[in-house]
Order: sequence, then C-alpha cells, then structure tokens
Amino acid sequence: MSQQQDFTQGNIFKTLILFSGPIMLTNLLQTSFQFTDSLWVGNLLGENALGSVAVSSTIVFTMLSFVIGLNNASLTILSQQKGQDNEEGLRRYLNAFVVVLSILSIGIGIAGTIFSEELLRLIGTPESMMASATAYLQINFLGMLFLFGYNFIATILRALGDSKSPMRFVAIAVFLNIILDPLFIAGFDWGIEGAAYATVVSQGSAFIYGLVFVLRRGAVPFIIPTLPKKIEVGLILKLGIPSGLQMAVISAGVAAIMSVVTTFGEDIVAGFSAAQRLDSLIMLPAMALGTAVNSMAGQNIGVGNWGRVTAITKYAVLYNFAVMLSIGVLIVIFAEYGIQLFIQDEEAVEFGTRYLQIVALCYPFLGINFVLNGIVRAAGAMYQVLVLNLISFWVLRYPLTSLFSSWLGDTGIAIGMGVSFIIGSLFAYLYYRYGKWREKELFKEE
Repeated sequence: MSQQQDFTQGNIFKTLILFSGPIMLTNLLQTSFQFTDSLWVGNLLGENALGSVAVSSTIVFTMLSFVIGLNNASLTILSQQKGQDNEEGLRRYLNAFVVVLSILSIGIGIAGTIFSEELLRLIGTPESMMASATAYLQINFLGMLFLFGYNFIATILRALGDSKSPMRFVAIAVFLNIILDPLFIAGFDWGIEGAAYATVVSQGSAFIYGLVFVLRRGAVPFIIPTLPKKIEVGLILKLGIPSGLQMAVISAGVAAIMSVVTTFGEDIVAGFSAAQRLDSLIMLPAMALGTAVNSMAGQNIGVGNWGRVTAITKYAVLYNFAVMLSIGVLIVIFAEYGIQLFIQDEEAVEFGTRYLQIVALCYPFLGINFVLNGIVRAAGAMYQVLVLNLISFWVLRYPLTSLFSSWLGDTGIAIGMGVSFIIGSLFAYLYYRYGKWREKELFKEE
C-alpha cells in the first residue's frame, strides 16, 4: 500500500527522519544508476565510448535539471493542496501537470532526436566521439517521456507524504540497468547504442511500474487527461521556469569553478574530480532533507500552520548539522582512502585529500542552504530561491574560489569553497528570517 502521511500533525523529528531516509536512499540509487552505466561502457567499450557517454550525459543532465525544476514546482503545489485536504484541487493540478509534462517531454524528445549532433557540436564534442555520442544521445531523447514520467510520479507521491514507494521505482531501474547493460552492449553486440537502449528500457520499466502502482492502488487521484485551465498552467510555469533555471545556474557555476581548477594542471584537475565524485555522495543527506522539508512545510503552509513550519525548520537544521558534521569528521579521517578509490597518482591523491579535509567541516553550512531553500520553496518563492542560488555560485563561490586560489595556490580552491558555504548559509538564513516568502499565496486568484 502507498504510505501517505499527513505532515500537519504528529512528531516532527521522527517524521523527518523516517520521511527523508528513503529519499536519501533513492538519490543514492540514482547515483549508482549513472555509475553502473559508466562502469560497463568503460570496461566493455573503452575510453572513447566512455567519453561519448560523458558528453552526451551533460546534455541529458541539462534536460533532467529542467525536469527537477518542474518537479519542485509540483512538489510545492501538490503538497499545499494535500495540506488543505483539497481533493478537487489535487485532481485539477495533477491533470495540468500531466498535460504540460507530456507535451514538454514529447516535444523535447522529438527536437532532441533531430538536433542531437548540433547540440553535441555546441558543447565542443571531439570529432572522434561525434558518431557514437550522437547515437547514444538520440536514443536517450527518444526515451525522454519515461525519464520525465517516473521522476514525476515519484514527486507526486512525496508531495502526498510517501517517500518509500518511489524507492521501488528507482530500484527497478537500477537493477534492470545492471543486467541489461552488459547484455545489450556485449551479448547482443549493440555497442554504445546498447547502453542507451538499456537506459531507456530500464527507465521505461520503472515508469510503467510506477503508473500501474498508483492507478491500481488509488494512491494518486489521477483523472483522464483533459485540457487544463489557463490559471493552472500559468501557476505551473510561474513556479517551474525559475525552479528549472536554478539548476542551470548551478550547472554553469560548477563549470566556472572547474575553469579555475584547470589552471593548476592535470594532477589538480584529477584530484578535484575525484573529490567531486565523493562530494556527490556526501551531500545526499542534505539534499534529501531539502526535498523532505519541501513536502512537510508545503502541507503546513497549505493550512497556514506557520508555527509547525518554524518547528520543521529548526529540527531539520539541527538534524542536518548533526549528520553533516559527523560525515565531515569521517571525511577528515578517511579522505585519502576515498580519493584512492578513483585515482592513484600521488600528487592528485594528495590534493584531493587536502581539498576534502579543508572543505569537510563546512558541509553543515552547505546543508543549511538545502534545508532553508526547501522551506522557502515550499511557499512558492521560486524566484527568490533562484536569486539565492545566483548569489551562492556567482557572487560567492566562483569569485572566492578564484580569489583565494590566486592568493594561496591550489589550497585556496578548498578555502574559497568552504568560506562560500559559510557565507552562503548566512544569506539563506537572512532571507528565511526577514524575507517576504511567508506572504506568498499560490491559489489567491482561484
């Protein structure tokens, strides 16, 4: 059965732990999905094919970022409707999201398939990789509806208070991908196209399972799709577009920081890249908390229960600090062993270890950003969160990393990053404390 929860009552801390845990595990499974793909392609097809997958995945990630943005909008809208116990509102907005996402996914899928090669040339793909990267990307674009679909179903369930069921969908996708990758790549001798087909079939299976799950169990009040009202589409785009742009800001900011790192040579780049792979795992608890508080606060904002929203924020910040500080201490102790999982070059390992040990104890402050942004996003203040991300990456992280590295050499990269985490959390707190996000009324016109 779908395990939906009413976040407007009950023990907040216990609920926060139990609800955020499955989200963290789901995110971990998503990460392993990409890791498995790269592992099979690299070992069975070689470096050129792995590079083709990497450049194609950059474009797929950009599309996924937009999906995540729209999903954040749906998380906010649907959780508020759930909090209000508005069954009719849930049905209407679910219908609107289904129509908008279906049109977008089909449109992006067709356009992407046609213009795959042009997109790859735009990001400077080497000619030696162009044919294989184009084939891989085109097949992924053909499966765009599945990628949109199963992510959206997972988001709906979280908005309604169920974080455990989405874990099943992703687990199915990961399990199938592990089996189908070697079968399609080597067994059927389909090469890099086999890797793409394995991805699409795995995601398609997860989407179909998720759809059957929610329809058979009545977990979600879906209706036969009809043309949504202008006001519903307007609200979706009003929240979804700035939310999608947040991910673009983050992607561009990461690329800008990498431009600073590359000035120090190959060893530093290798060490930084290895550290970033560990970073993506280290930040999973904070990211899960950000998603969890979005749902929990959204339901309470829907009924105007602001005291409980404040309590959710306090518990989430404290929980984040405890978890991320514990992880930070472990990273300080075991950083070198973690880096050596990816690279062996002595200078690269030394830099990667030093970078992680400096940044590790600043992770709790970056986690605060995830938590407070999740709370503010739950009210529908998407443009404000976009501005906070612009400040975080373009006013703080990139300039400080560049500045400190020019003063202190490669050690300055870590110091600049750490300082930006701390100052960024201060900006997030100031907006949470004094901003006008509490005045947002999403459904006022209705």
